[in-house]
Amino acid sequence: MRGRSDGGQKKRLITSVCVVAIFLGFLYAYYGSLFGSSGSGAAALEYGSRSLRKLGSSYLGGDDDTDSTKFGQEDGEEDVIPKTFPVCDDRHSELIPCLDRHLIYQLRLKLDLSLMEHYERHCPPPERRYNCLIPPPPGYKIPIKWPQSRDEVWKANIPHTHLAHEKSDQNWMVVKGEKIVFPGGGTHFHYGADKYIASIANMLNFSNNNLNNEGRLRTVLDVGCGVASFGAYLLSSDIIAMSLAPNDVHQNQIQFALERGIPAYLGVLGTKRLPYPSRSFELAHCSRCRIDWLQRDGILLLELDRLLRPGGYFAYSSPEAYAQDEEDLRIWREMSALVGRMCWRIAAKKNQTVIWQKPLTNDCYMEREPGTNPPLCRSDADPDAVWGVPMEACITPYTEHDQKAKGSGLAPWPARLTSPPPRLADFGYSSDMFEKDTETWRRRVESYWNLLSPKIEADTLRNLMDMKANMGSFAAALKSKNVWVMNVVPEDGPNTLKLIYDRGLIGTTHNWCEAFSTYPRTYDLLHAWTVFSDIEKKGCSGEDLLLEMDRILRPSGFIIIRDKQSVIDFIRKYLSALHWEAVATADSSSDSDNEGDEVVFIVQKKMWLTSESLRNTE
Repeated sequence: MRGRSDGGQKKRLITSVCVVAIFLGFLYAYYGSLFGSSGSGAAALEYGSRSLRKLGSSYLGGDDDTDSTKFGQEDGEEDVIPKTFPVCDDRHSELIPCLDRHLIYQLRLKLDLSLMEHYERHCPPPERRYNCLIPPPPGYKIPIKWPQSRDEVWKANIPHTHLAHEKSDQNWMVVKGEKIVFPGGGTHFHYGADKYIASIANMLNFSNNNLNNEGRLRTVLDVGCGVASFGAYLLSSDIIAMSLAPNDVHQNQIQFALERGIPAYLGVLGTKRLPYPSRSFELAHCSRCRIDWLQRDGILLLELDRLLRPGGYFAYSSPEAYAQDEEDLRIWREMSALVGRMCWRIAAKKNQTVIWQKPLTNDCYMEREPGTNPPLCRSDADPDAVWGVPMEACITPYTEHDQKAKGSGLAPWPARLTSPPPRLADFGYSSDMFEKDTETWRRRVESYWNLLSPKIEADTLRNLMDMKANMGSFAAALKSKNVWVMNVVPEDGPNTLKLIYDRGLIGTTHNWCEAFSTYPRTYDLLHAWTVFSDIEKKGCSGEDLLLEMDRILRPSGFIIIRDKQSVIDFIRKYLSALHWEAVATADSSSDSDNEGDEVVFIVQKKMWLTSESLRNTE
């Protein structure tokens, strides 16, 4: 009997040990996935036991009923602030939360791949958000400075060389030791973007073969831009391009563009309007961009039409333009018929390139036969509404003002930067208000630079973002600096982005309760004027925004926060967890602009690597 009893006890003991082991294994699997299953996250940062209680939510400490959107905590709540944030798994070093195809597969979204819906924004639900720091890739280095960066970047920063092999005959990029070099070639300009740009200017009979046409051509949309060499070589002509491409089979092309210091944005001509207002660009460009312009009654070409200014151009370099076989001939005939019904005319055609021009007025539209397709858009349709708005296969007619002006009425660049834009009247703004805003931000930017001067040199900053750009005066004040600014306008406020484009600047629309459409580590400086106060009113998480800002900021980059004191106090509590350090604080009352309740707080992101990155670097 004693033997049986001992055997039963042993069995029970073994069973208990197995249950405990399974339970511990479950806990390890769960929390390992929570904090980055590769192990590098835990090794890189020692996070506090109370740092993260709910994955993917807005809460980073405290009980579930804690209101994390309150910028200013009650006494006794200090201990809910995390000592550190966990580090995401190394495989997420290039994570773009709202353009994450893994998420699309996991959520089993039913998307039409033929319409490119899988390349459009699909943001994770709150419970699927990554509340962790995005690690840099192994061996990451501070990016090469502009203008040298136009031609070369560190391979370790974007360790993807497949494009160099795939496009080796087109001179997109070449791997040379520790660097990736960009000779300036493209699919239709193997011998350099500079020569190709001059040839387009020559086709249009612009003086001195300069595409800026004495300042009249300033903003360009480059669709399917590759590594953005076209946009890179336009900059020397005082032309700024929004280089646009999806994260498709040519992965990382936009990441390369931004690493080079070239304005670029992740986007696709799919089912939604591009996030730019009507009449934003003087020129749209497609060099073998692999887009079916004839699909869905020409809806994609009509989206370009919406974005072009009166008299704007579309430069199209593709086999169809010189029609070598029957299929090319068919596409050319159908495209010619479509653009003819859209009232575009051929401005020039040579070799592989055709340039169409959009009409200056509505006259041609009015002269079309009744029932001609594409139709004019409804009179009550807003051509400037873009956030999540579906494209329409219709022509956007000009306003009565543009019809009378027979054009946009914009001054040549650079005068247009400081000239009151014609569309000011759309907002009820006066020229005096515009000029005062321009002067106010000139003083503020001068003050910012004085505060930053101990930390920066002439070439320290290149890619800047104004997270709440209003009329673009922050960017305008930086004209003398060797930088470019992505001007961001909130999706739910006055749509002042059209004023920004009228000033010869570029930007996009966005909702800061969501992640921005860019790769990690792509901006040198972020300017956040009352952005935290704005999302607080929406009930969105300040912690989520801090993590997003950290994601898109380059190591050693800066953030200028201009907001109320409670916001600054809130951010200060997270500096250590984010590996940020305070650089300067200033009371805005010194600006003499009646905004004395705002405080200026400047921080810098430290350079840090995970233990795995350090091992690989060594």
